[in-house]
Amino acid sequence: MKILLLADKKVGFEITKWLLDEYPGDVGFIVVTGLNWIREAALLAGIPYSYGPPVNMDFDLGILAWWPDIINKGLLSRTRYGFINTHPSLLPFNRGKNPNFWSIVEQAPYGASMHIVDKGIDSGAVIAQKAIPYDWTDTGATLYEKAEEEMVQLFKEVYPKLRDIFGESRYCCGYSFMEQDPKAGSFHKASELEPASRIDLDCLYFGRELLNKLRARTFPGHPACYFEDEGVTYEVRVEIRRRD
Repeated sequence: MKILLLADKKVGFEITKWLLDEYPGDVGFIVVTGLNWIREAALLAGIPYSYGPPVNMDFDLGILAWWPDIINKGLLSRTRYGFINTHPSLLPFNRGKNPNFWSIVEQAPYGASMHIVDKGIDSGAVIAQKAIPYDWTDTGATLYEKAEEEMVQLFKEVYPKLRDIFGESRYCCGYSFMEQDPKAGSFHKASELEPASRIDLDCLYFGRELLNKLRARTFPGHPACYFEDEGVTYEVRVEIRRRD
């Protein structure tokens, strides 16, 4: 198995490190987003890397490990078995961007999924997934962190069982590939986040709706929900604790 690995951020680094430790012969090329720890791992392991896909090289399998961009059709055709993607939601719920925010706002199931990459966005057949429970004390930040942890663990469980027979069957070592219903679940674009984060001071909200919006956008280091009054914009976050 020769894989083309496109990796970014914490999840990408953890998956890269694990593959290089456990299956170093599988990694044929690593695509990185900048001067980061993933690049350093590639250098230390002697694995070729670049900031874009290699030219005139073919692979058995492509892996998107928390990759931020949509890959083009040309790249998809250069792998024998296609690509698999890691996505922080319980597909088909919250395909697309910011699933940690929308899961809370929509009170939808949350989780981590691995799926086949097709022409759509997060719409390919699901290889495996794990549900992540959450409650009132969770925020957009805690769901993001939980998905990071579960995504890495899910990949470690699934990859060894798929590597030798990937593409041979729609049923591999106990994992049934589940085709997604395009009409089921939900999909969100990045452009939807800011409008959904605005609070209208003259609008009536149900308490549940407002608290969910506030905690969904509570993520230290990132913008929060906001409102405007007399020409000034304010941000607001919330902390919810269980009272024993």
